[in-house]
Amino acid sequence: MTITAQQKRSFWLRHLHNWHWISSALCLIAMLLFAITGFTLNHAVDIEAKVTRSQQQAQLPPALLQKLNAAQQQQKAPTSLPLEVKHWLEREHHIDVDGKAIEWSPEEIYIALPRPGGDAWLRFNLDNGEMEYEKTERGMVAYFNDLHKGRNTGKAWSWFIDIFAIACLIFCITGLFLLKMHAGNRSLTWPLLVMGLVFPLVLAIVFIH
Repeated sequence: MTITAQQKRSFWLRHLHNWHWISSALCLIAMLLFAITGFTLNHAVDIEAKVTRSQQQAQLPPALLQKLNAAQQQQKAPTSLPLEVKHWLEREHHIDVDGKAIEWSPEEIYIALPRPGGDAWLRFNLDNGEMEYEKTERGMVAYFNDLHKGRNTGKAWSWFIDIFAIACLIFCITGLFLLKMHAGNRSLTWPLLVMGLVFPLVLAIVFIH
């Protein structure tokens, strides 16, 4: 049985449309989010952020202070706090330090706790067991801007961005092939496509230095 050109065209159109609509459905909401945050990032100076800071101070129990001092005196400083100290932080102060880098010194322990849309830090005084914690929040716009950039968002969000990028590539590539297959009936297809390439290229060459 001979496959005609029309059957080949129908086969490719069907598969391209399937991949096109599936990829568009997968990345629609994320693409809207990235488009909106692209605008807010471009106008970050004009959008005023409402910064709020909260602070906590507490006294580390003597038994836990001994564990911190024992850890600090090891030949090679550990990469995480003793388990009992982490449990105390989570239970008493709702502070999660898992996976965060720790800076050890003879006098104190400092832990930076960056987060999307804000920042935080934690400090333990190894002499008297005093704990200080400060958290800064810059609002929802800053939060979503950091999601856009993948700033301090962790492994799960990083994987999501990669998967989203692949879905966008599939959406664009299948869209390009669909444009090619329908170009015969749409005379503006290739001029518009070339304009989409040339316009940002000219802007980059002429206005960006």
